[in-house]
Amino acid sequence: MNKYIKDQILASYETKKKILENQPLIDIIEDVCRRCVDVYRKGHKTILAGNGGSAADAQHIAAELVGRYGFDRPSLPSLALTTDTSNLTAIGNDYGYDKVFSRQLEGMGQEGDLFIGISTSGNSINIINAFLSAKEKGITTVALVGRDGGKMAQMADIAIVIPSNDTPRIQESHILIGHIICDIIEKEIFANGVS
Repeated sequence: MNKYIKDQILASYETKKKILENQPLIDIIEDVCRRCVDVYRKGHKTILAGNGGSAADAQHIAAELVGRYGFDRPSLPSLALTTDTSNLTAIGNDYGYDKVFSRQLEGMGQEGDLFIGISTSGNSINIINAFLSAKEKGITTVALVGRDGGKMAQMADIAIVIPSNDTPRIQESHILIGHIICDIIEKEIFANGVS
């Protein structure tokens, strides 16, 4: 069992090492960070959604922005579309689960906002539908995905594709990138920035 534990840690490390050594991917992550900072400087918000573990990641990232990440500062507006059970169940019941995020974006998204759709496969139909709604409203779309990026990577304005086919490794990398985004937003908006 001890070796298995070490093997899991090593697998996570190896995925992150692939990200670290992929300069084009680092540049894409930086681009997403800059876009998020710009969204907040212009008085707009970030919106996130995902399914299962990706729903938890969406909520985690939104909470870091609304609450705090590294230091005390004013709250930033961020919504996770995965948290309101009344919305999710009403929309799911009336329109189907495929519409649970797109319908919320129709009502709460505004031009100038930024939507991050999270999916390990990149093929979550309810996120794909949310991307369609976002584009209609002038909302920038970011796909945070894995594997080959799926349909979401093709549809999004910008895609961060984790170089792995292993769901746990993808999810671990998603939250790392989510933390980096939160950290840079916070420091750029409220501190002296990052170099």
